[in-house]
Amino acid sequence: MEWEQLEYFQTLAREQHVTRAAQILSITQPALSRSIARLEGQIGTPLFDRQGRTIKLNKYGELLLRRVDLILKEFQEGKDEIQSLLDPDKGEISLGFLHTLGTTIVPNIIAAFKEEYPHVRFHLKQNHSNWLLENLQSGNLDLCLLASFPMESKMAWTTLWQEELFLFFPKNHPLANRESITLEEIADEPFILMEEGYALRVTIDSIFEQVGLVPKIMFEGEEVTTIAGFVGAGMGISILPDVKSLDRTKIAKVRINSPKCERTIGIASMEGKFLSPIAEKFKQYIVEHFHRENL
Repeated sequence: MEWEQLEYFQTLAREQHVTRAAQILSITQPALSRSIARLEGQIGTPLFDRQGRTIKLNKYGELLLRRVDLILKEFQEGKDEIQSLLDPDKGEISLGFLHTLGTTIVPNIIAAFKEEYPHVRFHLKQNHSNWLLENLQSGNLDLCLLASFPMESKMAWTTLWQEELFLFFPKNHPLANRESITLEEIADEPFILMEEGYALRVTIDSIFEQVGLVPKIMFEGEEVTTIAGFVGAGMGISILPDVKSLDRTKIAKVRINSPKCERTIGIASMEGKFLSPIAEKFKQYIVEHFHRENL
């Protein structure tokens, strides 16, 4: 069955006049008649009652017309929706990002972008790196803001900025008032870290390997704020980014002067995956924004 057959059938069913329907469709009457005959052959029954020059939908034709109207309506709405998404100044962007970027960075970027493109819609997902990458691969996300991480070769990655990592102590810890510290000085401290496999944990493990230390891990968590809560309760110390949402009433931040402790934040997308014009604009906007910030 050809798509045009449904359009021809719908037009003839509404007009119930072969000449007028052929004129509307800009085809010849014989071509229209042949198309309807093929459709009736595929359906297995006549769809019109014919009396000389007069044609009229029969009960089978009326039943099919209801279905065809729905099919063509859904198809047209789908075309309209796609066109709206492809509008260079409108459309929807599916963006995933780390929890730690959701306090100020992502809201500020989106707010600034929407000043230039007020009609764009954002579909936002906040989660850990593994989840974000899985949904990027599956096509549920257009773009992801996340820390550098072992990625599939089909992923495109652009570095945006370097984010310093700090040691966080309970406020009453003897080292909490230090301006800076080395990892060797706290080698015997109990640590509270992200679970294995998380991007931040991968970075921290690499830092410990650089100095030949194996941290004594007391607890592993899934959220930076949860880890900070355990630190504040005196359960151990941690290495974290300086996230604005952390409760500072019970924890103290100390700079690590050796080794260099930072993680790389970037934007990821799938190579070869179609990005709408507005998603491409947003990606370029982010890259240019942080390039200016780093100058």
